[in-house]
Amino acid sequence: MPASRPQHPSSQRPRPAPGRRRRPRWGLRLSAVAAAGVLLTGGVGHAMVSTIDTGVERVDPFHDLSNRPDTSKGLNFLLIGNDSREGITAEEKKKFRIGGEACHCADTIILVHLSEDRERASVVSLPRDSYAELPAHTFEAGGGERHPAHPDKMNAALSHGGPSLMVRTVEKMTGVRIDHYLEVNFLSFMRGVDEIGGVDVCTVRPLKDEKSGLDLPPGTSTLSGGEALQYVRARSVDPSADFGRMQRQQKFLAAFLDKAVSTDVLLNPAKLRRTADVMLESVRVDPEFGVDQMLELSRALGGFDASSAELTSVPVDGSGKKLPGGGSTVAWDEEGAERLFAAIREDRPLAGADVTDAASDGEAREEDAAASEDGAPDRDRDAADGPRGAVPVELAPEEVRVRVENASTTAGLAARADEQLAATGFTTAGLTAEDDPGSAATSQSRTTITHGPEQRAEAAALRAALPDAQLREVADHGDELLVAVGEDFDRVQPVRDGRRPMSSQEWKDGGFGAATGDQIICD
Repeated sequence: MPASRPQHPSSQRPRPAPGRRRRPRWGLRLSAVAAAGVLLTGGVGHAMVSTIDTGVERVDPFHDLSNRPDTSKGLNFLLIGNDSREGITAEEKKKFRIGGEACHCADTIILVHLSEDRERASVVSLPRDSYAELPAHTFEAGGGERHPAHPDKMNAALSHGGPSLMVRTVEKMTGVRIDHYLEVNFLSFMRGVDEIGGVDVCTVRPLKDEKSGLDLPPGTSTLSGGEALQYVRARSVDPSADFGRMQRQQKFLAAFLDKAVSTDVLLNPAKLRRTADVMLESVRVDPEFGVDQMLELSRALGGFDASSAELTSVPVDGSGKKLPGGGSTVAWDEEGAERLFAAIREDRPLAGADVTDAASDGEAREEDAAASEDGAPDRDRDAADGPRGAVPVELAPEEVRVRVENASTTAGLAARADEQLAATGFTTAGLTAEDDPGSAATSQSRTTITHGPEQRAEAAALRAALPDAQLREVADHGDELLVAVGEDFDRVQPVRDGRRPMSSQEWKDGGFGAATGDQIICD
């Protein structure tokens, strides 16, 4: 059982409001950037990274590749988690249930786009069971025989044709040119987590998986490397297996990044060197990811916080496809996937307003300015100028019954909240503006969510949609949650069931279903 600090939702600190991000820890962030800049641009930093560079295993996935996508702005990394158990002790295998034989398949496939201005990282999970047309290749695991192009699961590309076939397959399916390849095995993942002192993850319900050995209580738990591996690999704790697993992987990546940049790793040359040594010990990277590229990436990460990362997954059509030899795959929603990868190619943010809406957004802002010349709060602006992402929650919003009341002086404010909550999936009573006059006598400054002890998971999901709301737990409250809309209400943050496949229908407002890292890590 991991060391844990159980909490229920009412003990958590407020999250950032929709359209706003958590305020960065600027003192720490700027000092980290300055220290990292001095360290990494000087001779000490270059010598240190050069030493690390010589110990990294190199693999060339780009050799002899042809008909590749055009180069685009920013940098694109293909991050592969393979299932190799090499280097893990027998004791660790038993303790963390890392049994079985490795198939040398891609256990995790993630496309990471680092923006041209190095201010943003877009993280896109690619389901490992995605239907893929593998290009013709030499079958490495089969003695070098030549295989024609054939359908298979995407993760089979690694075992069939190594990193080169993996890159070719991903480039063919996404139209995104891969600049760098990083392959991480179980050992490097575990040791990296341990080196930074563990990573915090949180859950509103117990997570127990007999196969992986995962056993987490509700609340926040600090995971060691082995426990973290259980957390990102467990497949039996969610109704849709791999999709819930991908969501946990994204939450973990955001938490790992937050821990790495918020501690003294960048401020301490010895710790930076040791952490890099440990993490790169069992990593394979392409030959072009050398000293200069490591320094550049380190500088970029020095300016990051959790809000700098935006995370989503490829939308799927829900039908799946059968392989000729048997087995089911996950089929992508082709139209939605193309729109997603076009944004990557064009270096556009995924958690912000779509550029196609720029004109209408500008008109809306002009109207807002004209309507707010008297300095009154702008209550009529919709969500077009804020993040279009959908924060993943641990249950289906429609399972949460909500009654909304007006605790502000603004007529119609609760009706607007009711409408927006219903639009993102919650089951509401359908309050209308005619029945929502507002009241100065009962007004309160802050929105509150009242729930019973048995509705903590539902309250956590609702609070993700109302990040600034205060939770109140009341005995014998009943199944219906009460939202008292205060003067602070701006708009509802869209949410989605994170255990389910991403659908392009969730993008109907012009976004990409992405959440920023600060929206999904523990408070």
